[in-house]
Amino acid sequence: MKGRETGTETAGKYILEIKNLEKSFGSHQVLKNISFTVEKGDVISVIGASGSGKSTMLRCINLLETATAGQILYHGSDIMDKKVDVPAYRKKVGMVFQSFNLFENMDVLQNCMVGQRKVAGKSKEEAEEKAVYYLKKVEMEAYIHAKPRQLSGGQKQRVAIARALAMEPEVLLFDEPTSALDPQMVGEVLNVMEKLAEEGLTMIIVTHEMVFAKDVSKRVLFMADGVIEEEGTPQDVFDAPKSERTKEFLARFRKQ
Repeated sequence: MKGRETGTETAGKYILEIKNLEKSFGSHQVLKNISFTVEKGDVISVIGASGSGKSTMLRCINLLETATAGQILYHGSDIMDKKVDVPAYRKKVGMVFQSFNLFENMDVLQNCMVGQRKVAGKSKEEAEEKAVYYLKKVEMEAYIHAKPRQLSGGQKQRVAIARALAMEPEVLLFDEPTSALDPQMVGEVLNVMEKLAEEGLTMIIVTHEMVFAKDVSKRVLFMADGVIEEEGTPQDVFDAPKSERTKEFLARFRKQ
């Protein structure tokens, strides 16, 4: 994967550096001067009200949206460079969506193999071996021949996580992975994500699950109106927020 080298001295320390990122849709500016870094093993939860720009930020990082300005550096290379091999980058920086995005005409095993075959160029045997390994990790190996329509929402999301893991990404982005689930299914997906965090997987998670964000994250970003209003450890943000907007947001959640 080629990108424009920036010569930054911090390239060795960070997997991702987001610098002054901006995104507008027409005259509406959704992201304003977003900057943060991601190190190996980081678990970063992004919280904030709906419409604050959280999902748009993730989509820019994954190149599903093109940022209007700023830089996204992957190991020091600017992946907004037009010469970047986008599928190769997405293999390293994967994404799990709130709506699962499984192929309905494929069974669970095929869903977890297709990206490996088409993007990573793996043999059928290797792709199947990795698919089964990661389906076991999310406790879905019993369903390898089921079609998505036969699964619950929680099961679909666990398959989607296994599919992303089978590409063996360096960073995994989660865009509100539990928001489309019934309450009783939320726990099974969060349990999988907590295990991945314990194993050291680098993750950026947009979530409304405040208890999970507080318990599992290494860092928390609170976004409001397209900016990072506050950033810190879970203890900093949840127990001693500095910003009035952060305090108001968390107060609303505590009342629910």
